[in-house]
Amino acid sequence: MTQNAASAAPVCTFCAIVARQGEASVVYEDETVVVFMDRYPVTPGHLLVVPRRHAIGLEDLDEATSAHVWSVGHDMARALRRSSLRCEGINIFLCDGEAAFQTVFHFHLHIIPRYAGDGWNVNPESGEERERSLLDSDAQAIKAAIPSTA
Repeated sequence: MTQNAASAAPVCTFCAIVARQGEASVVYEDETVVVFMDRYPVTPGHLLVVPRRHAIGLEDLDEATSAHVWSVGHDMARALRRSSLRCEGINIFLCDGEAAFQTVFHFHLHIIPRYAGDGWNVNPESGEERERSLLDSDAQAIKAAIPSTA
């Protein structure tokens, strides 16, 4: 028995939510993004800002969509602060790629309300000072990869 490629392709959970075929508690939506509650929240109120068009990571987003995602994320952070959830801080978190802990491969921006003593921690184990010559070398490698706008 054979399957065609479309039926063998894995289903994107976030594409299903965007298409209203998956369950979600939607907070906001427009023509570009959908914002919904994270099903496995770090803290109560944890939101995901998801572009409607499937994009795996930052590299796959066009500039206008990227700017809109961040703008809506800012609006959602402001709404969380003003909500009855009474958060004391906000983390805006992005996992771009498996090595960066991305587990759902549809771009999404986490807006995480923070509360004193909530138990979630973002403390990198490394933190040693890097030599200036290495920083300069890294800076040059990144500069060389920036596309020219002229």
